[in-house]
Amino acid sequence: MNLEVISRMPKGAAKPASLLFVHGAFAGAWVWDVHFLPWFAERGYAAHALSLRGHGASAGIERLTRTRLRDYVTDVERVMAELPPPPVLIGHSLGGMVVQKILHRQPVPGAVLMGSAPPHGMIGSFGGIAFGNPELLRELVIAQAMGPAASGTRALRRALFSDDAVEATVNHTLPRLGPESPLVALDLFGLDLPPSTPMLDLPVLVIGAENDAFVFEGAVKATADTYRAEMEMFPGMAHAMMLEREWEAVAERMLTWLDGALADPAEQTGT
Repeated sequence: MNLEVISRMPKGAAKPASLLFVHGAFAGAWVWDVHFLPWFAERGYAAHALSLRGHGASAGIERLTRTRLRDYVTDVERVMAELPPPPVLIGHSLGGMVVQKILHRQPVPGAVLMGSAPPHGMIGSFGGIAFGNPELLRELVIAQAMGPAASGTRALRRALFSDDAVEATVNHTLPRLGPESPLVALDLFGLDLPPSTPMLDLPVLVIGAENDAFVFEGAVKATADTYRAEMEMFPGMAHAMMLEREWEAVAERMLTWLDGALADPAEQTGT
């Protein structure tokens, strides 16, 4: 299956680890190329993003309704195998769950989970949306069945972006959102979740947004607790942190963590 991969390479000496970004539901590799891929490449990291099957320019749209979470895991592992050295995985939302599944399947240098679905799944978040934001729930149901464009995207826009988001970015993003697999949604509700076991020997950074309408702070904390990870909440931000006006604050936090987590122990001790 042909998978779209967008790559931005450093112009000078490259860091020893590369980065592989995994998008969330309804999106594609393009969501990372607005800011993050060129930004990290400028700072020495080979930065790659794939479009999961049925998303972006990847093949598989005709089989999207039959696609499972394990298929997305296969997609990421296939791209990983083509990226020497093994990449740090960075997953957003649904992509964060894909990354978590891979953490239990093979060794990676590290992982960043941004607004990620928690290890226990999304049933709790779904309940919070159902009771607290029924308009968003209605749009999500329509988006799941017919694509985000059919839903009107008013509530979806408020869920993804803060009030002060750059309108040009919003207007560029919403029309590009596509359909999502209903079976993957069921997997996130509990059909195919990763083991909720600590991983003490793996560096993980967990990032959340204060105004995230999909992944609440309690879910972010549960993810950090599971992986014994550093956790950072960004005030005033909504779910699409990589596209928010203050996106660079998130990138800077990730860069600081990456440079520390991937540093040679001899360099850290000065020996």
